[in-house]
Amino acid sequence: MLKRVFVAPDPGRTRLRFATRAVLGIGLAVVVCGLAGHSLVGAVIGGLAALLALFTVTDATVRGQAVTTALLPAVGLPVLAVAAAVHDRPVTRDLVFLAVVGAGVYARRWGPRGHSLGVFAFMTYFIAQFLQATPGRLPELYAAVLLSVLSAAAVRFGLWCYERRLPPVPAVSPPDGTGLARITTRQAVQATVGAGFALVVGQLVSGERWYWAVGATWWIFVNTTSRGETLVRGFRRVLGTVLGIGLGVLVAVPLHGAPAPSAALLALCVFGIFYTAAVSYTWMMLCVTLLASLLYGLLDVLDPALLALRLAETGVGALGAVLAVLFVLPVTTHTVTDAWIRRALRSVHACTAETAARLAGDPAADPAPRVAELEQLLARVRLAVAPLVHPLNPVLGRKRRARRVLALLDDCAREIRGLVAVAADPEASHDARLAAACWRVQAAVEALTGSASGCEITGLAAERPAAAEPALAHLHGLERALAELASSLRAPSGSPLVGA
Repeated sequence: MLKRVFVAPDPGRTRLRFATRAVLGIGLAVVVCGLAGHSLVGAVIGGLAALLALFTVTDATVRGQAVTTALLPAVGLPVLAVAAAVHDRPVTRDLVFLAVVGAGVYARRWGPRGHSLGVFAFMTYFIAQFLQATPGRLPELYAAVLLSVLSAAAVRFGLWCYERRLPPVPAVSPPDGTGLARITTRQAVQATVGAGFALVVGQLVSGERWYWAVGATWWIFVNTTSRGETLVRGFRRVLGTVLGIGLGVLVAVPLHGAPAPSAALLALCVFGIFYTAAVSYTWMMLCVTLLASLLYGLLDVLDPALLALRLAETGVGALGAVLAVLFVLPVTTHTVTDAWIRRALRSVHACTAETAARLAGDPAADPAPRVAELEQLLARVRLAVAPLVHPLNPVLGRKRRARRVLALLDDCAREIRGLVAVAADPEASHDARLAAACWRVQAAVEALTGSASGCEITGLAAERPAAAEPALAHLHGLERALAELASSLRAPSGSPLVGA
């Protein structure tokens, strides 16, 4: 697990820049809140608002990110007002919380912006419970949220907008249908039911920290699609929480809320959350749990019993999510896996076609965004296949098959990246063999995805490219990977793809 975090590829040092910018943005937000005369509670909500503004906004373009960031307060401030207004009415408070959960998940049907606004709305309500927000505190909390979002935006779009130098990355939305076949609709129902279970049982465990259970259920549903993904994420959340609590007992409790070391560790936790999010949910949850422990230390309420209660509430929330995905409108793992793999293969087709056009001299052809989209899709494939390759999965044959498919898809991506690098060379040229190889690759993808009825993957071309022909070499490597995928993706029964 440690190797996965620190040895994982970081093209262009994107994760490093993402994490470093987050520390700067959140640090600036807290400083600005302090200079504005806000209390510790105001600084805490300000820091959390800045964290969400930097973490959840994932639009494909800088302009889109700016628009979504500007909309965050428009969603968060009314939710904060409602949370404060119903603070002393438990039944109404709970019903409104469940409505926010359902609406926040359903908003994912509108893509990255809907996802970001849904997360911000939920977390604003959650933070209101965390801080025991009342109407009298609203002016300070409003000011803290606005100042912090502005501070985060100043860093993201002014001081350090590295995305301006990168090609826009197409947004990758989950496979969806209509009505109850729509995954976002099913998840909205599942999350609401799971959160309802967590809310009721969480209050039986603790009348003060019950919202931890609801928060655990919510975050287990974030960025998951299928039943298997949600189960794996729930397991990783509990594991990360256990590790984080152990670290909190060793580090946060002895500090007793000392400001300077707590601030330094909080900055380290923020860096860890952003740096590990893309590669390890367990490590991210370790950092989140330690961050929460340090915040409770600053608020002078931290002790080992509170950390034990957090673990219990996390377990309740995870159980709520598990029961919901198993028994309420379940979305099977194989259905989602099949859809994501098909989309990744079609992206291979698009990358090859765009690169071939570039090699043929078309000045408008630009394969870079296609490659970025392929990387996103492969990340989603890995997430979808995670339940199949998990160590606790007892079906060894399916596990081996899924690992083989992931390795071959990685081979395809490596050959595509090499092919695009060759195409970027102005001296690269197109010839008949390149055209023929590109057509074979496209035919292979059509056969795998079923878009060419009756099409079979043919054998490799007899010739072997010379060392001086790197484009042809990458195309042959891509052909080989696709030929092996043909046998790996087809089960003996003829059913498609790894999840069958």
